Amino acid sequence: MSSDFRPIRADAILTQLPSEPPAVSVIMVVYKTGPALFHSIARVLGEPLIDEFVVVDNGSAPDDEARLREIAEQEPRFRLVQGHGNIGFARGCNLGARTAKGQHLIILNPDAYLQSGCVAALLEGAEGHSSPCVVGARVLNTDGSEQRGGRRGEVTPVTTLLSFSHLSLSLSFLRKFEIHREDEAIPTAPILVPTISGACFYMSREDFQRLGGFDERYFLHVEDIDLCWRARRMGGSVVFQPAATVEHLGSTSHKHPITVEYHKGRGLIRYFRKRADNPWRYALAVALSPLILGVSVLRPGLRGLFGPSRGRRK
Repeated sequence: MSSDFRPIRADAILTQLPSEPPAVSVIMVVYKTGPALFHSIARVLGEPLIDEFVVVDNGSAPDDEARLREIAEQEPRFRLVQGHGNIGFARGCNLGARTAKGQHLIILNPDAYLQSGCVAALLEGAEGHSSPCVVGARVLNTDGSEQRGGRRGEVTPVTTLLSFSHLSLSLSFLRKFEIHREDEAIPTAPILVPTISGACFYMSREDFQRLGGFDERYFLHVEDIDLCWRARRMGGSVVFQPAATVEHLGSTSHKHPITVEYHKGRGLIRYFRKRADNPWRYALAVALSPLILGVSVLRPGLRGLFGPSRGRRK
């Protein structure tokens, strides 16, 4: 159950309300992103289909904070929320969604760069699909290859451990447990998948509110997996839209990789316990919790052995 409606103290909300209600709002949660942030902001402001841009600043360096304020004073579509501290990604997105006025919401990471036609393709991807509908973009690396995590299978304790340890890639008889699908053929049209990436996705405001937004008990990571699961459980759909592309740098935050992976491990443990629908699955989730957290924290080292997770190893 989301705690979406808990009050958050925001000491500064700089806003220039448009003369007409906006149709499309982009929501971006920022935390010590660095130079990539302003390149991403420029891409968003250069997209004519975007009527409103809400930036929730969970914490920036003083120079970046001042620069964000300058943009808010000069750009009528830009709305800045500051002063609330680092409340986490999920809670920050919910705050941004409450601040935004658009009927169409696009959640975008601050180190992700919108590509041409992405916004239009995301909105088109929801057409004809059951509600609540989540539409994810095709997430690219800087070299144009598809990034790991943009389209995924069912995330379970077993598939997670095999994927994190790279055993599902190394041993042929375990390939069926691999959840990442970036090496499969690119579909020619939107397709249904269990899980998409939270780096860039679309939902209507109505659907986002129907789900109660993100579950704020996730601080960083896994909240997108949880959102997709809840949408499907309500009879909705999760859509991978190959025509909507976004370049995602990743790992731009000043947080240490082990800290990031720790939060991811904790999020996965919460998710597996939450979705366990019988005592046996709950017991399995509890039993595997230390292993999941341990493998998560060790992932930076595993990347050194196996190389970066840019796609499946051929």
